[in-house]
This record gives sequence, C-alpha cells and structure tokens, in this order.
Amino acid sequence: MAARNRTDDNPKLSIVIPTYNERDNITPLVTSLHRVLEKSDYEIIIVDDNSRDGTFDVATALSRDYPLKLFVRKDKRGLSSAVVDGFSFSSGETIVVMDGDLQHPPETIPELLQELDSGVDLTIASRYVEGGGCENWSTFRNMNSKVAIFLSHLLLPETRRVRDPMSGFFALRRSVVAGADLNPLGYKILLEILMMGRYIRVAEVPFTFKCRKGGESKLNARQQIEYLKHLFRLMRRTGELTRFLKYCIVGTSGVIVDEGIFWALTGLTSLPSLAAAAVSAEAAIISNFTFNNYFTFSNRRLPGINTFITRLLKFNMVSLIGIGLKLLVLWLLTTIFGEYDLLFNLCGIAAATLWNYTMNVWWTWK
Repeated sequence: MAARNRTDDNPKLSIVIPTYNERDNITPLVTSLHRVLEKSDYEIIIVDDNSRDGTFDVATALSRDYPLKLFVRKDKRGLSSAVVDGFSFSSGETIVVMDGDLQHPPETIPELLQELDSGVDLTIASRYVEGGGCENWSTFRNMNSKVAIFLSHLLLPETRRVRDPMSGFFALRRSVVAGADLNPLGYKILLEILMMGRYIRVAEVPFTFKCRKGGESKLNARQQIEYLKHLFRLMRRTGELTRFLKYCIVGTSGVIVDEGIFWALTGLTSLPSLAAAAVSAEAAIISNFTFNNYFTFSNRRLPGINTFITRLLKFNMVSLIGIGLKLLVLWLLTTIFGEYDLLFNLCGIAAATLWNYTMNVWWTWK
C-alpha cells in the first residue's frame, strides 16, 4: 500500500537508518514503519555507504511513495558515523535510530516514543531488561555481547545507568546530540551518545532482537577490534584513562610506603619480619586508600566519617584478595613453567592491579 502522503518540510519524527547492502530488507522495513507510524508526522532518513547490491535503486523507488530521504556516502564508511551524518540530514525534534536489517522491530517504536513523552531524554530498546531477549542467538554470540557490556560498564562507568549500552535501537530528543562532540568508531553509536550526549533522564524498554532474514551480518573480528579502540578512545576523552593512570601512580606510592615502613620496623625495632610485613602492608593499604579517595576518585568522594570508614574496609578487603591473587598467579606460573620469579611476580602484580581496580571502581567507589 502506498503511503498516506509525502513528508512535510519539518516533520516531528525522524527515523535514521544506516545501510550497507540491505536491498532485500529495505522494502519490508519501510512498509512496516509506515504501518506503525501512519498517523505520525515522520520521515525516514536512509544513510547508505555506497551499497553495491542495488540498495540505492530500491530506496529511490520507495521514496516516490513514502516519506523517505536517501543520502549516499561514497567517501566514508561505518555505521556509527552514518548515524551521526543522519542526525545532520534529519529534521525532526525526535529521532529514532535503528538498523536496516529487520532485526529491530518497528512495533517497538511507539513504546520508545511514549517514554520520551513522559519526560525522558533518551530511550533505549533493550535486550537485557525484563521482557527483552535475543532470538536464536548462539552461546558464543551471547557471550560476546555480555563481555562487551561488561567492558563498557567497567571502563566507562557512566554506561552503568543502562543494562544494554550496546543496543543499536533507541530514540532521543534532538537536544541530546545537538552540539555534542560525537566522534564514534565502529558500530556502537549508542555508547558514544551515552558518554558524550547531553541528557539527564534515560530509560529502557524491552524488545526481542530478531534474526536476520536477508543480507549478511556485518559483525566480524575487525568490528570487535574497533569496539576495543572505541572504548579506549572514550576512556581518554572522558578522563577514565587518566583515572586508571592515577590509580597506578598511587599504587606505586604504596610500594614505597610498604618498603619504607618494613625497613624501619625490621631495622629499628625487634619486631619479627612477618609481623613487620603485616603492619607495613596495612599501612600501604591505608595510604593507597587515602590518596585514591582524594585524588583518583575525588569526583566520587562522599562526605562523612562513616562513609570513609566503610569504603576503607571495602578497600582493605579488595586489597587483601588482590594479595592472595598475586601469590596464586606467582605459584601457578612457577609451578607450570619453572623458576622465573621476577617475571612471574610481575604477572601476579598485573593480575592483582586489574582485580583491585575493577573491584574498587565497581564496588568501593561505585
């Protein structure tokens, strides 16, 4: 069925869809969108990365009957950057972003818009809230998705506000991205918006991620490497990388405190070495906590002696487990590979550092 009318010059709603070789999916997607949004003032913005399969011809034909605008990029590639260009090409004050492969059901859009109408700035169609899910995903694909989310939650704490920061299906007010410094890499445009966008309230609605019915998946090893690069870039831009470096500097100061107090206790007193080591280790833990509280995690520091003591106890617990982890790694590596004490001790320190940082970011200074 043909569309009711062509889009106005200034529609209220823009649907941004990045495409590359999606010829088989464009027609059912556009007709489904029209069926869902027929009573809305909307436009469809397709940003195509110069597909070679005839996507352009199909979209051009559809534009005669539906409120569809097609933009072809010949010198750029990438889903995320295509979405950013789609923002500039669109006119609506409300923007929905979705894939062009029919894995994002148009029927979810009214729920996304309803959340925006309630005062939310950014609404995410989520696979990981109650009622959401993934259709016929393999164990590997599930694991891959969960690991990606874990890394984003660990390295970019702002993303912990949502369960599914990897979703490619979401709606937002134009003000969220207007003037924002968006410079994404790869496929995870929502991750960029969560970290660099201008919003206060965010919500998630459940949806089921569908299986692809036409075309080929774009997920490959290169995209996963780009995701890691994107994480690192966002850590640098948002200050989280600086935070980790501060944590390492504080840890180095703790070694100096530990060694200094151990030397003083064993050299100037009759305290046994084991007792001196315990005292010096605890002194280093307290020193590290204090510096981290006022230096590394200063923006998460809370007033009150009770909070200080509670966090100190948490930090102690994490640090003691870290010491045990270091010794375990050292013992395992020397047992398996032989006596390379200095190298394997360094491996133990690295494992303990990652453990300590992870748990302190996630638990002590959450």
